[in-house]
Amino acid sequence: MTIMACSDAIVWRLKNINYANFIERNFMKTAKSSLEAANQVVPRIEVKEAIKKHGQGSAIFIDVRDGLEIAETGTIKDALKIPRGFIEFAADSETPFHNKALEKDAEIIIVCAAGGMAALTGHTLIEMGYKNVSNVGGFADWKNADGPVDS
Repeated sequence: MTIMACSDAIVWRLKNINYANFIERNFMKTAKSSLEAANQVVPRIEVKEAIKKHGQGSAIFIDVRDGLEIAETGTIKDALKIPRGFIEFAADSETPFHNKALEKDAEIIIVCAAGGMAALTGHTLIEMGYKNVSNVGGFADWKNADGPVDS
């Protein structure tokens, strides 16, 4: 195939493709695709293992649910309460909102209601340079496994 014929074929395809569908199929993020990507990057830690780490004091726990939900259910004992929508500010040492407990080399274990927001938050932290981030899933699982809680 000549360069001209190849060029003509590309032009024909570009004229006949539904651009919006192409973008949607190939580049557009969805909740599902975002969660799949996060779950590939952020390891899931078993609740019993996380409880053990909590007892050793070897990890920082973050609850990313909103304050109202935490007020209703409680949270992991001594967990940082940082809503998912605020994590970039709390995790960035260049902002006045930086939480000094968050260090890029610290072991961080994230909890939410079911695991999805924890995975997405973990993905964000990894993109920000945090190296040891995991997802323990939902707070109900923690509580049902007799993990220590703050009311």
